[in-house]
Amino acid sequence: MKEIDNTFYNDIRTILQQARNKAYSAINSAMVEAYWSIGKRIVEEEQKGKGRAEYGANLIKNLSIALNVEFGKGFSIANLKNFRQFYLTFKDDQKGYTLCSQLSWSHIRLIMRIDKPNIREYYLKETKAQGWSVRQLQRNINSHYYERLLSSIDKKSDLISVKNIEQENTRDFIKDPYVLEFLNLPENVELKESTLEKNIINNLQAFLLEVGKGFSFVARQFRISTETSHFYIDLVFYNYILKCFVIIDLKTGKLTHQNIGQMDMYVRMFDDLKRSEDDNPTIGIILCSDKEDTVVRYSILKDSEQLFASKYRLVLPTEEELKAELEREIKLIEEQQAGNEK
Repeated sequence: MKEIDNTFYNDIRTILQQARNKAYSAINSAMVEAYWSIGKRIVEEEQKGKGRAEYGANLIKNLSIALNVEFGKGFSIANLKNFRQFYLTFKDDQKGYTLCSQLSWSHIRLIMRIDKPNIREYYLKETKAQGWSVRQLQRNINSHYYERLLSSIDKKSDLISVKNIEQENTRDFIKDPYVLEFLNLPENVELKESTLEKNIINNLQAFLLEVGKGFSFVARQFRISTETSHFYIDLVFYNYILKCFVIIDLKTGKLTHQNIGQMDMYVRMFDDLKRSEDDNPTIGIILCSDKEDTVVRYSILKDSEQLFASKYRLVLPTEEELKAELEREIKLIEEQQAGNEK
């Protein structure tokens, strides 16, 4: 049998893959529309019961039995309640519904449980734009991905919209804290910086998803040299959206003025020795286990658009812990703004 030309075979393979993707997308869109319509009819029928809880419960139970008999599995009481919630969540949000039609039902089930419309919209848009898997979306929701972005934006959380975060400003790409639970390192054990770095490299894909969109890995222990000395930067990335290098210095202890001074030097050296004419100014992030507001307030971090210090967490923070950290960050930002206005 004559061997098939690789180029010819790959062309046919691509055609089939594209056709399958289009078919899956069309089927998914049709099913999402069907689930919406089912949810709508359930709500309309429930309203005939004039708010009687037992009517609604029996309606869904009986509908589930009938549908499973004719159409097979997939119409459990829990699923029918999800269809109803889907409709109720987006019935007054045409933009949100349109975004839903571009995602899988598994994605939608996670997002529709988010109470705040602006946060739902963020996850809808980012899931589509970044191609987040269901697992990654769930992880981002559980780790309060959106809320952690707020700590570097100069507005209170209840005023933040998707538009604010979508603006391509440096601060919109910095989280505080970063959550690194995927490293599987103990939180309350003395940790070496080399161990932290090694585990990040071993889990680089997960780390890139955590740091955010547009990041690509360049090097670890990147050497920059002057006439008399060599210096080594822990991690170097490039962000193709911001069009700049992002260098990260890992500190397993509390942030100090010495750490800030060292990063300031690294950023200046990198700009001078490695940055090209087409690149924007280099960003430096000190990733530390803890930091004091006083150190941040009275250092060059206060007014810098190139230097940032963020905490890292090795376990998922609780909602209460995250709220407390965000409140501290917002308070610090407000104090900085008040100082700048004087």
